[in-house]
Amino acid sequence: MKRRFAVAGISLAVVLGCGTLPTVAADSVPTADTTLSAAPDVDVTKVKAHLNEFSAIAGRNGGNRRSTGQGYDDSVAYVKGRLQAAGYTVTEQPCTSGCSSGAGPNLIAEWPKGDANNVYMFGAHLDGVSAGPGMNDNGSGSAALLENALTLAQQNPTMRNRVRFAWWTDEEQGLNGSDFYVRSLSSTERARIKAYYNFDMVASVNGGYFINHITSSAAAPMKAYWDSLGLQPEENTEGAGRSDDYSFEQYSIPTSGYAMGASARKTSAQAAKWGGTASRAYDPCYHSSCDTLTNINTTGLDRASDGIAYTIWQRAVDTGDDGGDCDTTGVVANGGFESGTSPWTGNTGTIGAHSGRSAHTGTRFAWLSGYGSTRTESISQSVTVPAGCTRAALSYWLHIDTDESGSTPYDRFTVKAGGTTLATLSNADAGSGYVQRSVDLSAYAGQTVTLTFTGSEDSSLQTSFVVDDVTLLSD
Repeated sequence: MKRRFAVAGISLAVVLGCGTLPTVAADSVPTADTTLSAAPDVDVTKVKAHLNEFSAIAGRNGGNRRSTGQGYDDSVAYVKGRLQAAGYTVTEQPCTSGCSSGAGPNLIAEWPKGDANNVYMFGAHLDGVSAGPGMNDNGSGSAALLENALTLAQQNPTMRNRVRFAWWTDEEQGLNGSDFYVRSLSSTERARIKAYYNFDMVASVNGGYFINHITSSAAAPMKAYWDSLGLQPEENTEGAGRSDDYSFEQYSIPTSGYAMGASARKTSAQAAKWGGTASRAYDPCYHSSCDTLTNINTTGLDRASDGIAYTIWQRAVDTGDDGGDCDTTGVVANGGFESGTSPWTGNTGTIGAHSGRSAHTGTRFAWLSGYGSTRTESISQSVTVPAGCTRAALSYWLHIDTDESGSTPYDRFTVKAGGTTLATLSNADAGSGYVQRSVDLSAYAGQTVTLTFTGSEDSSLQTSFVVDDVTLLSD
């Protein structure tokens, strides 16, 4: 990563689409082993084998893989050789303007199947700083991306869209390689790129789970996968404008990506949520000689690698669900409530960063009821979803707290599709934090349906129903 300074009721009309999203049983949180219906498990031992090779390359070349040195050129040769052996046509793109003198080339590899007018790019910078071998920054992103490319070739699934992989030069000197690449494209070629996903430092030893533009449509599959693991990812504020996704943003290409953090320090709340040490840098060896093989968080690397695979399968692979389009990405707009209130309508005052309650992720949420007096609130959204899914579910995170006692349901939270009640919860279901819940919407595939979340209270003793991260899932 380049160092840079400064930088009560919810109703929505939904039309269901389909994809290979984590399966969420009603009122339960899925686990990594049971959530994927199509995307493969990427073997983290193979990812680490690539890191071992990058480390050996650095060791043979002055201890680093900087863009202007032989360590970078040898890294390019290693990645290129593995990709060519897997059947990719690989292009070395010399950076002829804007890069450091003597910088090596970008490496581009496209899987030659799927619609070439709909390209999804996945990239990582292959160079490191001069101070050390750069195993986390950015051997981790480069290795995770390489093994994903090899896994795609080995699986050889039927493709809907085109997947293009990239390993960038000269990122540490100013995002120069990726900037040259995007500048070199024609406007027509840029328009074919529907989203770019970046992976920079995905194995920080004291790291957190961060996603670029976490509430965007581009980020939806990445967030859905990490949500399925109960990770409660956050926005990658530290990395904004500091890695190769920024080169694509400059040309209005949607971007997202995973990161686990650099020199910023983990907060107490993050340590409580993710483990690790508060007030310590996410990567204590950032841009240092100690960024070696011992500076790798294997668990985080595994979760990022599998999330990349999940995103590739969501975006580009034809999973054969009745031959229809089953992409649920972005079906529920602003489901995390971070982007103002639109397109929600109704009692939109329930949406915000209210004091006294906290979000599941981000800073905003919908707080329904909680007055201690008779009250019912409602907000709504209209959504349209394709018909290709055999199964679909609306997932949401709900925190219920109450001043009521006992098991009598005085205050209620309901989920409806049209006039049909799909779920009912009450003050008797109160708990200490958020719980991921879902309702089955399979019967509504191919339809537009009004979904309603309603919080209502009786005349005394408050019960709050706090909703966040509403997402359409399918498998």
